[in-house]
Amino acid sequence: MDVIFYISAIVALLCTIMVVTRKHIVHAFLYLVVSLFAISVIFFVSGAPFVAALEVIVYAGAIMILFLFAIMMLNLGKDSVKKEKVLLTPGIWTLPTILCVVLLIELVYAFRSVRLAGSPVKIIDAAQVSNSLFGGYVLAVELTGMLLIAGIVGAYHIGKEKKREYHRYLQTNDSENE
Repeated sequence: MDVIFYISAIVALLCTIMVVTRKHIVHAFLYLVVSLFAISVIFFVSGAPFVAALEVIVYAGAIMILFLFAIMMLNLGKDSVKKEKVLLTPGIWTLPTILCVVLLIELVYAFRSVRLAGSPVKIIDAAQVSNSLFGGYVLAVELTGMLLIAGIVGAYHIGKEKKREYHRYLQTNDSENE
């Protein structure tokens, strides 16, 4: 189990470094998802399967979807279509795919070894997590929710295209230009 922990930690560190160093936002987004999956494997190996499931559901699932919507609302323009064609080339997906396969192999190995070894894992149910989360950290949870909403509204206003209205004689017809 220590080997799985260290491999997952290395994958998480590599992906996090790639998140910070990538110039293209979608590449950084993909590496962040792989990093969150690696952290989930670390939680599972450490004896916290419920926290690992929450990591996948909440962070890699819900919050990443919010980030994706924010990226989409930024409306990157006509150049983004050309950049999307580059994303569809197989070479771009090689490293994230390899890292995800390594994590998948680790996870399968971890599931099998937990069943065979019968190691004592304390199962934490949802009630205990919610009591600890909303007991002492209710203000932090509410502020985080408000911060996420403010980020979405801000991304919408930044990406919103402002339409200019011209007099009918000053308007150009797009079909005449083509």
